[in-house]
Amino acid sequence: MAAGGFCKLPNGSVVVALTLPRPGPGAGGTRVRVLVHAVNRARALTRLRNLGLRAVYLRGNAEPPTPDEVTAVLHHPDGLIWRTAPARDGGELWHPIRALLRRGAVA
Repeated sequence: MAAGGFCKLPNGSVVVALTLPRPGPGAGGTRVRVLVHAVNRARALTRLRNLGLRAVYLRGNAEPPTPDEVTAVLHHPDGLIWRTAPARDGGELWHPIRALLRRGAVA
């Protein structure tokens, strides 16, 4: 099951954060933290499902996005970013989602 959470912004939109197994062959148990900015939680999960991440669900609010994560996703033009989880030594930058999907075929 994916760990994650969300936070509602003052303008009514939400930022959803999920920690998922890395898609594709040869992932080796690596996990990624995915952030999505959307109008509501359902729309955020739909955005991920439309990209091929079919079994994505948000149960509860155990790991909401940090303020730094919210800032990162709000400043990205696509509003959909990822990095490995946990972030290696805090130095890894956020990547656009297409970089994750390009590395391995999503089933």
